Amino acid sequence: MTERSYRIGLIRGDGIGPEVVAEALRVLDAVAEAEGFRIETTDYDLGAERYLRSSEVLPGSVLGEIRSQDSVLLGAVGDPRVPPGVLEIGLLLRLRQELDLYVNLRPSRLYEGVPSALGGVTPADLNLTIVRENTEGLYAGKGEVTLAGPNEELATEVSINTTQAVHRVTEYAFELAAREGRSVTMVHKVNVLERAGSLWQRVFKEVAADYPAVPTAYSHVDAAALLMVTQPRRFQVIVTDNLFGDILSDLAAGLVGGIGYVGSGNIHPGGLSVFEPVHGSAPDIAGTGKANPIGAVISAGLMLRHLGEESGADRIEAAVASVAGKVAGGQAGTREVGGWLAEAAG
Repeated sequence: MTERSYRIGLIRGDGIGPEVVAEALRVLDAVAEAEGFRIETTDYDLGAERYLRSSEVLPGSVLGEIRSQDSVLLGAVGDPRVPPGVLEIGLLLRLRQELDLYVNLRPSRLYEGVPSALGGVTPADLNLTIVRENTEGLYAGKGEVTLAGPNEELATEVSINTTQAVHRVTEYAFELAAREGRSVTMVHKVNVLERAGSLWQRVFKEVAADYPAVPTAYSHVDAAALLMVTQPRRFQVIVTDNLFGDILSDLAAGLVGGIGYVGSGNIHPGGLSVFEPVHGSAPDIAGTGKANPIGAVISAGLMLRHLGEESGADRIEAAVASVAGKVAGGQAGTREVGGWLAEAAG
């Protein structure tokens, strides 16, 4: 029988990125041994240090090498020595565009023993997955700045929305909800953003007709932000556009104990995808051993599920659930938490 083997590209990145990726790899190694598959890793020197050294962000030759991988695990990028947007646009957004990673998957789950920013809630109240369109909207990079005078600058950002992109991300959300027996809420602002909102609403209704067993709802984005705080159990799967999904997913992270407890996937179903924690590079604590590796480990679990290693992904989910409360209640360091997770998942 052929041994299952996966080629994983590593972009360890900046700040705490290398630290949390190291712990995610420890957990992946433990799961691989238990489940009988093999992980082959290739490191890619991408991030602030490469940019500062060579002014390169993502050379075409490196992108070509990345395309040969089965998946990519990314730590974090960002450095105060690099101008804002250089790494985010040149590396993260470019990977999403070039690899057509049209789904940003962000599950936010409250674990037993982890305090929420909301009082009186339980893990049953907070288990939300946001499915965010990841290639269009206001993040498509369309717009311009017109200089009519020293105090008359005009800056525009154009939101791009196509039927194809909205349809495929909405279908992904419904497939997920149908598989897990959950509801889908579309979030937008159709009363003001009438052109894009109308497209989203029309496509949502068309896709919903193919999934009659999946309960559906709609919420304006401002109302959704309120209801996530006052009635979090109301939401199970949210599908929304790039900007709204970016904002709401960070709100959701705050409700489940903080951004260190959340992972994400930038996904092309059936193709090469990129998985990353969402906490950023946190340069202020880099090298101190204080970084929480749980988000990176959750991201590794999402990666295994995407690769078809369902049992391995279940092991990681169970390990995180068993360890998260202990992490929240103490002063354990990055390596210690990684050890707990590796032991629990192995």
